[in-house]
Order: sequence, then C-alpha cells, then structure tokens
Amino acid sequence: MMSTLLEQVQQHGNPLIDGDQVTFVWQGEAPAPQLVGDFTNWGERPISLIESEPHIWTHTLTLPRDAYVEYSFVHRHDIEERLSDPFNRQTVWNGVNSVNHQFYMPDFVRSPLLTRGANVKRGKIIEDYIAGGRWLASTHRRVQFYQPPVDEPVPLVVVWDGEDYIARAKLNIVVDNLIAQRRIRPIALACIDNGGQARMSEYFCNDATVVYVLEHVLPTAFQHLNLVPPQDGAYGVMGASMGGLMSLYTALRFPNMFGHVISQAGAFIDDPRVECMVIDLMVENLPVKPLKIWQDIGVLDWLLPGNRTMHERLVRKGYDVTYYESGGGHNYTIWSHIVGRALEAVFGV
Repeated sequence: MMSTLLEQVQQHGNPLIDGDQVTFVWQGEAPAPQLVGDFTNWGERPISLIESEPHIWTHTLTLPRDAYVEYSFVHRHDIEERLSDPFNRQTVWNGVNSVNHQFYMPDFVRSPLLTRGANVKRGKIIEDYIAGGRWLASTHRRVQFYQPPVDEPVPLVVVWDGEDYIARAKLNIVVDNLIAQRRIRPIALACIDNGGQARMSEYFCNDATVVYVLEHVLPTAFQHLNLVPPQDGAYGVMGASMGGLMSLYTALRFPNMFGHVISQAGAFIDDPRVECMVIDLMVENLPVKPLKIWQDIGVLDWLLPGNRTMHERLVRKGYDVTYYESGGGHNYTIWSHIVGRALEAVFGV
C-alpha cells in the first residue's frame, strides 16, 4: 500500500507546502541523503532527514510565505555532489558548479519585467573585448554595452558581473521594459565580465579595477554609446554579492561620477573575528556625498547581518538609502525579480 506522504508528493511535487510550512520528502533505503539549501547556508548546516514512514524520509521547516528557495539533496560525505529529486523537475544552474532544485512559496510575486512587453523597443547590445592593461588579471575583458532605444544622450551604469546580469537576470530586458513604461529615465549599460578565479581580488574594494573602468571601459563606452558627460554624479554602478560591495566602493571613491548605486546582497561582512572592512572605514570617515543608494538582501541570505549593519551605518551617516529585504537567498533568480525595483528607486522619473 502506498504511503500518504508518497501519494501527496507524487501528486503535488516536492516540497509539500502548507502556508509557511514546507515538508521535503525523500524515498529510498537508509542511509537517507542530507538536505541543504538557502535555509542552511548550503554546506554550513546540513539537515538530516527522519524516517517518517518505511523508506520515506522527511524534514519540515518554516519559511517566509513570499520566499523563493533553492535546495538539494546531497550525500553525507560529499556536500558538492547533488542528488536529483525525482519529485521536483524545477532546476536552476547555481552559476558555480552544480544544479539546484527550486520552488516558490505561495505569496512570492514574480516580476513581469523579466518578460519583454508587447511592442517594447529593444535596446542594442554591442560586444567588445577591451584590453586589461596592467590593471586586471587577464589581458582582455569582455564588455557588453547596452544602448537604449532613444536618441538623446543618457547616463551610463557600470555593471559588475555583467555576463550574469545579462544572461541570468535579463537586465537588458528589464531596462527595455522600464524605459517603455516610463518608469526610469533611459540609461546605458557597460556590463563587464568578471575575472573568474580573480573575481574575489578584483572586487574586494580594489582600486585597480576602478582605474580599469576609468582608463579603458569609459573611453570605449563613448565610442559605442551616446552618453551624457561623467559629471555631477550622473552615472551609476551596480552589482550583486562581491559586485554589490564593489558598487558601493566605486561610488565612494568617485562620487562626482557615480552618484547612483545598486547593491544586491552586497558582501558586507559582519563577523566578530573581523574588526572592520575598508568599506566600513570609508562610510564612517569620508565626507557624505549625495549618493542615491539601493540595498536589497534576502532573509535567507548569509549576508543578511552584514547588510543590516551597513544599512544602519549608511542611514546614521546621512546617506539616501532605499533598503529592501526579500524572502530569498543568495542567487540571481531572486536578484532578477528585484532589480527592476532597484533601478526605479535610483533612476526613477
């Protein structure tokens, strides 16, 4: 006779969701795999399943009703080897080395901006490979320039991890839709690929990376795009995770050029073992400039404490900050659903 849990998960899929209660189900012989996900900070706190019925293993937890969640079942001895969940066909590449399963909680609101609207004019993407000079770990770096479908000069937004924002967050489609709906002023984009294994060092408050943008990317941008002059804080800079940290750093270093900041799940560390970061000292000690800052962070993201601390610090110093906490973790899916709101906050009309 088939178990009740097995019948439910075969009918409704994994996990079983009832309000804010979420039950993950695994069928198989002992030993059962462990459960990891946004809610465990992946390998940091793996969850052992319990045998609720013969050969049926489960775990129930409480999640925000508006959450987007990624998870996997894994071998106890190898947290990096993901096991396929036969009851959930919804998967997503994690951008690093594996595929995760995904699901949306009942109150999650998907952004309509991720789908191009009817009759929305397309901006143009121009790809270029720009010499890194002495500033980067590689000799050349790909930059995807986005020119909006307008004739007048526009501000430029530098996008760290540009390949991910175009491919995974559909940033150009989001911008096309926002411009068509007249929710933001038209903007151009310089979406810069990251340095791969050098990404951490290039984005960890690194002046060499900023100088590369000033000396190499901006002159090339003026060749491809119709831009307003880089003055009076007209330009913007945006990124996620380490890119979010680098975005705030870039604006603090050159506020007269970059007056608009979008930091999604910025890598602001709140760790008792670390007295402070360079970015903390900059916010505390530099003269406050008229930056327009957006911060978002998921309540399932391990960077939540650091972002709350940074938000409090920015507000206390007098910066103009729009802050948003989502029900998500640390991934481009949740950032893609929020980035339109972020752009509207800093470039809205």
